[in-house]
Amino acid sequence: MFPLSDSIKARRLPFINIILIVSTVYVFIQQLITSNPEFLIQKYALIPAQVSFGNFLTLAPFTTAIFLHGGFLHIISNMWFLWVFGDNVEGYTGWFFYPLIYFLSGIIGNFAQYILMPSFSVPMLGASGAIAGVLGAYYVLFPKSKIRTLVPVFGFPAIMNISAPFMLGYWFILQLISGAVSLPFSSEIGGIAFFAHVGGFATGAIFGQILKGGVEEELG
Repeated sequence: MFPLSDSIKARRLPFINIILIVSTVYVFIQQLITSNPEFLIQKYALIPAQVSFGNFLTLAPFTTAIFLHGGFLHIISNMWFLWVFGDNVEGYTGWFFYPLIYFLSGIIGNFAQYILMPSFSVPMLGASGAIAGVLGAYYVLFPKSKIRTLVPVFGFPAIMNISAPFMLGYWFILQLISGAVSLPFSSEIGGIAFFAHVGGFATGAIFGQILKGGVEEELG
């Protein structure tokens, strides 16, 4: 299932969301034009085997890896999800909490993947964990939203309106199952960091619940 748009109009111009997208695309362009892309990856991507909690420099990639991507499909899909869901989450949470949710979800998601694969030597990179946090917050904050979604039906594309809780809940369960199934076989071959998605989504959902409760108390 691939989201095309949602039924909730943004409360305001998603300024922070636009900055996140532009800055991530800018970094990707730098990856493309640099004379030594491998050096960039080795320095700023998260390589669990190189992490030492006694050396701050080895911890920085828990954050910097969020801005790196492995190819055009990787960044396009990530930025599209951020564009579709991020504007509403920013509109609800505001300019302070939205980037906090984004980066903490990315960092915690990366840490979740690290905990399960601490000796992994293949670079981990991408904003997927951070964006999963945005999806988790959206799941909690907009339970009545409908997502206009591209769905394959008998091999043919079809567009359907699917409830946000169903679509995002299905996505989360798929990440959880895929991560559990792939974990025994992923020690050195790389692939998708499913548990970064799981950790990021859970972080965003917790933040969403806290902020939703705070708003309800103020309104009540």
